[in-house]
Amino acid sequence: MASVAVALADGAEPLEVVAPVDALRRGGVDVTLVSVGSKLDVEAAQGVTIKADALLADTDLSKADVLMVPGGSVGVENLGKCKPFTDELCSRMKDGRHVAAICAGPTILADLHLLEGRRAVCYPGCETGFPDGVYQAGVDVCVDGNLITATGPGTALAFGLAVLKELKGEDVAADVAQGMLVKDWR
Repeated sequence: MASVAVALADGAEPLEVVAPVDALRRGGVDVTLVSVGSKLDVEAAQGVTIKADALLADTDLSKADVLMVPGGSVGVENLGKCKPFTDELCSRMKDGRHVAAICAGPTILADLHLLEGRRAVCYPGCETGFPDGVYQAGVDVCVDGNLITATGPGTALAFGLAVLKELKGEDVAADVAQGMLVKDWR
């Protein structure tokens, strides 16, 4: 079964966690919410608490088909401080394994110098650290080989459907989108 590990840290943007996870689970993907902190309850942005399924200390992120990075500036800052998480991002990008990042999430990849020669999007204004030519202005969801990026909360569902399409194919993603009444997700 296809699997996704969603990395969570205090300050994560809740919509960028819940919307993609919902679409992926509807499509039959095994999704694990992984807290990089010391507790399962993650204090997300907007006063929302998200209960993770597992702690990073007890999880092998390398086993997931996709490692997902939600946004939220504080959450991204906290994820960026977690060396086991950033080490896994580096390993995946070097090996051509799937990474999906939304909103401010792609800035971690830029900080780790993993966006050279790639195409990506992020929350408008966060692209200042991207290498020249990487940022795709006017694009909501960008798929560049093993890298899937999106702009922010309003694109979170389309982002989840893009990841689902990569894992399970166009037909499954289209069926999930239709069942959720999502029209313009491609």
